Amino acid sequence: MRYILLIFALFLGACSVKNYEHTSAKIFIIQSPKLKFADLGYLRHSDESLELELFVAGRVIEKITLNHLVCTSEGCMSKSSFNEDYLSAYYPDDILQNILLGNPIYEGKSRVQTQEGFEQSIQTHDVQIMYKVYFHGIEFKDKKNKIIIKIKNTQE
Repeated sequence: MRYILLIFALFLGACSVKNYEHTSAKIFIIQSPKLKFADLGYLRHSDESLELELFVAGRVIEKITLNHLVCTSEGCMSKSSFNEDYLSAYYPDDILQNILLGNPIYEGKSRVQTQEGFEQSIQTHDVQIMYKVYFHGIEFKDKKNKIIIKIKNTQE
């Protein structure tokens, strides 16, 4: 019985309130099979966790929390399950976190340094990705899976 309570407490702790060290307002455009959004959002993160809060007309419409699980309004799931449901099953588990933070994806494969940041072009049988990180924002486009994520800084 104690083990069941411990597992239950750990599962609930994945979606609990976190203290974030960094908070920034950004303009998000997200187009995927299950999520379509274009408006203001807040990105909060610390070393252990990341939270994306999406707003429309001043109201929160979705909150996505990433740590060892991904929690949405529909509940918590593994990162691979989240990718399968919201993005693409072909993506590595950490892709959303890396995109939101402007980190290289696919372990830096095909990374080219630019004056304002970097670009990656990744083409396989399953994906056709163009990923750009620059001073004013981030652009991720996967033509094969019809997924677009654009993040623009509100302060320029």
